[in-house]
Amino acid sequence: MAQTPLHATHEKLGATFTDFGGWEMPLKYGNELDEHRAVRNGVGIFDLSHMGEINVQGPDAGAFLDYALISTMSTLKDGKAKYSMIVNADGGIIDDLITYKFSDNHFMVVPNAANTPAVWEAFQARAEGFDVQLSNNTDQFGLVAVQGPGSLEVIKGQLEHDPTDLPYYSGAWNTLRANGEEVEVFVARTGYTGEDGFELFCSSEDAQKVWDAVIDHGTPCGLASRDSLRLEASMPLYGHELSTEITPVEAGMGRAFAKKEADFVGKDALTGREPSVVIAGLTSEQRRAAREGSEIFLPGTEDKIGVVTSGQPSPTLGHPVALAHVQPEHAEIGTDVEIDIRGKRYPFTISATPFYKRKDA
Repeated sequence: MAQTPLHATHEKLGATFTDFGGWEMPLKYGNELDEHRAVRNGVGIFDLSHMGEINVQGPDAGAFLDYALISTMSTLKDGKAKYSMIVNADGGIIDDLITYKFSDNHFMVVPNAANTPAVWEAFQARAEGFDVQLSNNTDQFGLVAVQGPGSLEVIKGQLEHDPTDLPYYSGAWNTLRANGEEVEVFVARTGYTGEDGFELFCSSEDAQKVWDAVIDHGTPCGLASRDSLRLEASMPLYGHELSTEITPVEAGMGRAFAKKEADFVGKDALTGREPSVVIAGLTSEQRRAAREGSEIFLPGTEDKIGVVTSGQPSPTLGHPVALAHVQPEHAEIGTDVEIDIRGKRYPFTISATPFYKRKDA
């Protein structure tokens, strides 16, 4: 398995490790509930150096991304970021990803760790005819996320330029002061937790310096809390809510290309498509949590209307929450359903998402 530049540090902190997308990553350092609450109430620090970084450069950089992804990227303003998806010719989702625009001639695409090889392969295949240079720089980057309501206070004291006015889904190059040294970082106001937060991109050689500069001001957090945080915020996870069996239409991303005139891979398959399922939220007042794979039924019947894709007790809300693929005609908010959990049915209700929304959002 691959390891991030911070692996030895995680070992010293007593991390429990897990295989995530071919990377040996910290699952938790102590109690995952404490890590979850640290992000909701204070500051959590994550090592995300397993995420991919693909640079797209050249005169046709914007036009290439317009063709390769479902969204229009060429019109992004410098310093802005956009969440999007890359699909195959049949419309199936290869990955969901974030693209950052540095300039008209330079974008950086950040795929999920497990899908970086597939995105890289697709990009290379789609680059023919475009004046672009592609580079997979995943191994050259470190990425440290500082997340939570106290994240701004933590990082602004470490940075040369105050990031207070940096808008959500924007980024800028900055200089971080780490133990008397200056480290160049790209600071993005993005995250996967439902809280305000920042993601600090740096060279892999500088990852330890960046980590050391912030870790005393927050709690180290692993992938277990990252998953419970993103579920409360109703953010999809590839391999659960998203896959090549699901299109952006089912994933609620149809608006991304609804008015897009430019051609893109998958356009023919997606145009006019009606969703076979939708991603719906589920909550329950009882205590038993539904897990991935649990089947969903209309109450008192054998009519299966969906399947749970992610589920667990919500540490913040105190009751079970879940995301699921549900037939559109049964996905109206307020619809009562039953979920089979280990052979016994439990009551759940189709609920509005996100389950959790921070007060200042």
